[in-house]
Amino acid sequence: MGKKYYAHTKNGSDGKTTAPRSEWQPLEEHLKNTAELAGKFAEDFSSSAFAETAGLLHDLGKATDNFQKYLCDMAGFNSDEYESTDNNHNHSGAGAALAKSKYGDYGILFSYLVAGHHAGLPDYIGGLNPGGSLVQRLKSADDELSLVKEFKYEGFLPEKFPVPKIKFRHGDMHLWIRMLYSCLVDADCLDTERFMSPDTFKLRGHFDSISVLREKFVKFLDAKERDAKKTYVNGIRTEIRAYCKLAASEKPGIFSLTVPTGGGKTLSGMEFALEHCLKYGKKRIIYVIPYTSIIEQTAAVLKDILGKDNIIEHHSGIDPESATKASRLASENWDAPVIVTTDVQFFESLFAAKSGRCRKLHNIANSVVILDEVQLLPPELVEACTDIIRQLSDIYRATFLLSTATPPYLETLGNISHIVPDSALLGEKLKRVHYEIPSGHIKENRRCSFDEIAEELKAYKQVLCIVNRKKDALELAGFVPGSVHLSTLMCAEHRTKVIAQIKRKLLDNDPVRVISTQLVEAGVDIDFPVVYRALCGLDSIVQAAGRCNREGKLTSGKVVVFIPPRDSPKGILLKAENAAREMLTEGNIDLYSEGIFEKYFRNFYSRTEQNYSYKNYLVRDAFSMRFQFREAADKFRLINNCYVPVFVRYGRGMDLIEELKKRIEMKVPYGDVLRKLQRFLISVPENQLGLLYGMIEKIDDNLYVWNGSYDERFGAGLFDDKLKFEETYI
Repeated sequence: MGKKYYAHTKNGSDGKTTAPRSEWQPLEEHLKNTAELAGKFAEDFSSSAFAETAGLLHDLGKATDNFQKYLCDMAGFNSDEYESTDNNHNHSGAGAALAKSKYGDYGILFSYLVAGHHAGLPDYIGGLNPGGSLVQRLKSADDELSLVKEFKYEGFLPEKFPVPKIKFRHGDMHLWIRMLYSCLVDADCLDTERFMSPDTFKLRGHFDSISVLREKFVKFLDAKERDAKKTYVNGIRTEIRAYCKLAASEKPGIFSLTVPTGGGKTLSGMEFALEHCLKYGKKRIIYVIPYTSIIEQTAAVLKDILGKDNIIEHHSGIDPESATKASRLASENWDAPVIVTTDVQFFESLFAAKSGRCRKLHNIANSVVILDEVQLLPPELVEACTDIIRQLSDIYRATFLLSTATPPYLETLGNISHIVPDSALLGEKLKRVHYEIPSGHIKENRRCSFDEIAEELKAYKQVLCIVNRKKDALELAGFVPGSVHLSTLMCAEHRTKVIAQIKRKLLDNDPVRVISTQLVEAGVDIDFPVVYRALCGLDSIVQAAGRCNREGKLTSGKVVVFIPPRDSPKGILLKAENAAREMLTEGNIDLYSEGIFEKYFRNFYSRTEQNYSYKNYLVRDAFSMRFQFREAADKFRLINNCYVPVFVRYGRGMDLIEELKKRIEMKVPYGDVLRKLQRFLISVPENQLGLLYGMIEKIDDNLYVWNGSYDERFGAGLFDDKLKFEETYI
């Protein structure tokens, strides 16, 4: 009788000792289970044969005496029957080597998947980890394969390389490999979990169906529409909802929902997604939002309507105490009917190499993706992001809904179906504000001092003023006694509290003058009669106007644009400001007019150099199947990653920081505390940590605590007179 090969051990009934080997999972069972599950996942993009083959190959290296002896030794069992040649128990190389030898040059596609199923997709050669490149791994993998002697694998592997049933360009192959990788990684994790932690596995997948969610949602919207005041604005929202329901039956593709701020895009867009899912058998809705502050608000609304257990939030700001174990499991692979996440999580995962980031990707296939505030995609990455959107739509059966009040110029997406026809004239119908834009002052660059602006603000009982820099917000607030300050000098917990106070004052018609950075412009549901906006990009001016007369209670709100003492910070914000300057100096322009934003975004994007690193690493050498997955992932960043989180002692943050320091000192795990502290941090440029000597305490690798002043009104004192800190904008 030949040797038995196992994939996984198992805990005994007491939960402490290891179960006897008769209860371990046989290797062949795990390979076949993983293959079957991976193949099922890949059905949505007609690639089951590839995913199944990868599943059969992935743990082949466990069929060696080295690995089996390792399992026995770790479990405290006699391992004499296995003749180990050394202590090397790597197991991902053998399947990678077999794929290359069995299927020739095309087999290298499987080699990427198998060699990286734990460590992450490798670079083909050199790259960030030269010793771990695919070329280097395959050199040693032949030796690993030679140790697989008695395990009969030939019988259940396909004889020939599978022929793809989908058509894609060579330049699209990198995403296909990543999608197959996602199928393999998720299937491997799930089968392992099913065997080793069956109680945990049973917590997965208990959600309402799309049809049930649609019924709940329609019932809610019908009641909301019936009970709403018969105002002009609410009538427009009803009209927009009708357009969305009608468009939901159109064939899958890429849709745009261009609606002025306050027009009800969130709810109408969600109804479109639910109806479209039912019509075309889409499996889930992924709601992608640029800022965590908007996510929290949107997720809260959807949870109230659809039930909190059906909505999975996946972002850094989620309070771990509000997440159940089932929701944390679903965030690993997005196996839920509704996911609410960030632009960063969505797009960076689609260019990622790590297994944890890629695991969920296959569940984007055959889904509806709502990209909210799509105009906020980084201009230097617009081509990369739209290329991914095109592939997901054309190859992976995803429907996209691009939601915005200020549509960007996305030429590479080709035909986009416009849900609201131009004939609807929504811009004209939802004209709730008039703009005071001093074109002459802009042409002459005639600036206003903050004390001049302050005098104007004092004349209003309720007014919001938005500026371009944190330091500007501090300075202007100092000229307006009793004003409310908002910026990311304040941690998220602090900002949430202040915004709630602002809403109460507005509702009670109490005096409230707010000085804020642009953090209030997207998705923060506040309604002022007057808004002042420092000169900036046209899209930001219109987003600011969305906080003015939002509910149409006034005949017309007022939005005043002024030229602040200083330009926007260098970089994207200054380029946006200059693009707006160029158009505004041409004379009075109508921000409600058709085509105005296509012209603006063309101007803006022309000033921005596209980041083509993804082409260099993933497209250029695709014909020869040479991909630099890790280098591409390292270069693709939606947000400048040269910032470090710094925890502040605000509210509950005080106790959490002390708990964190205590855990670090005791050398015990502290991940749960870190997750709770996400609400109590500010971000500081890494290259300026030295300027804050004495103000910041390093408590562990990349973990810092703010020891300077923290004010109840202004937040962290980064701009105290004794600090020469660089100005940042939000």
